[in-house]
Amino acid sequence: MATGDAPVGLPSIGVDIGGTKVLAAVVDEDGRVVDTQTTATPGKGSGIDDATAEEVEDALVSVVSALTREHGRCTVGVAAAGFVDALGERVRFAPHLPWRDEPLAERLTERLGASVVGEVFVDNDANAALWAEVRFGAAGDAEHVVMITLGTGIGGALLLGGTLHRGLNGMAGEFGHMQVVPDGRGCECGGRGCWEQYCSGRALGRAAQAAGSTLVGPALTEAAQEGDPAAVAAYAEVGRWLGVGAANVAAAVDPELIVVGGGVSAAGELLMAPARAALAESLVGRGHRVLPEFLSADLGPLAGVVGVADLARDML
Repeated sequence: MATGDAPVGLPSIGVDIGGTKVLAAVVDEDGRVVDTQTTATPGKGSGIDDATAEEVEDALVSVVSALTREHGRCTVGVAAAGFVDALGERVRFAPHLPWRDEPLAERLTERLGASVVGEVFVDNDANAALWAEVRFGAAGDAEHVVMITLGTGIGGALLLGGTLHRGLNGMAGEFGHMQVVPDGRGCECGGRGCWEQYCSGRALGRAAQAAGSTLVGPALTEAAQEGDPAAVAAYAEVGRWLGVGAANVAAAVDPELIVVGGGVSAAGELLMAPARAALAESLVGRGHRVLPEFLSADLGPLAGVVGVADLARDML
């Protein structure tokens, strides 16, 4: 078999890097997760922000190698929270990861050797999540879709005319770094007033603290679902900013559907209801246009690994 020939039914591995763990999954051609492997996200002190590029690479090799020992040769895709070039080879810049013009595909292909079919493919994590929702989830038959992923920051992706739109540099969809507040909060990207500073996991924590809650993560979500006023107020604030930013994106690309994923979206209507209201209030031409449908993603935290595994297989 030639290096680039993918046999029918070839499993593919997708890898996603989160704030606390690196998740790898073997995914079949129907988008089903067959097996998973995890390891702690590297980094000391504040976590991933302090990890070195070598430490992150070691973690990726570790989880993929564990799966290939069990399942044999696979295509491999990595979902990176950063600016990935249009060829799926280099991570140009990652605000929350230690990659600066990193030739990640080449380095991982070399280290994984014969256990990989073809070359390792790298894509932006939001592109991967959107592709998963298109192929196996909430996006269905829609051809013009915006994906917004809410985690530590904001990721974004575009499907235009049924095709992932990556842009000239592979950097399309970086909505999280649109400026929404002139001279606002400082951002890890080096700018100020970026959307993700007002609508993300970190923003949710600030909003909760401002409302008088010390809860974070799933505990904050549970409290909001039980009606805790401070927790509900925090989600309402972040949801409002979600709708404002989504209106800006919708004004630019006029999608039929906006899909919201990522860990923060687990709150469901606590987040989505205020977001829909803010979108309807903020979108230019309201009252004279069909508003885009605004849905939560179907695939949850597995969207990134499912999507990038499918993309890696398709690249062959």
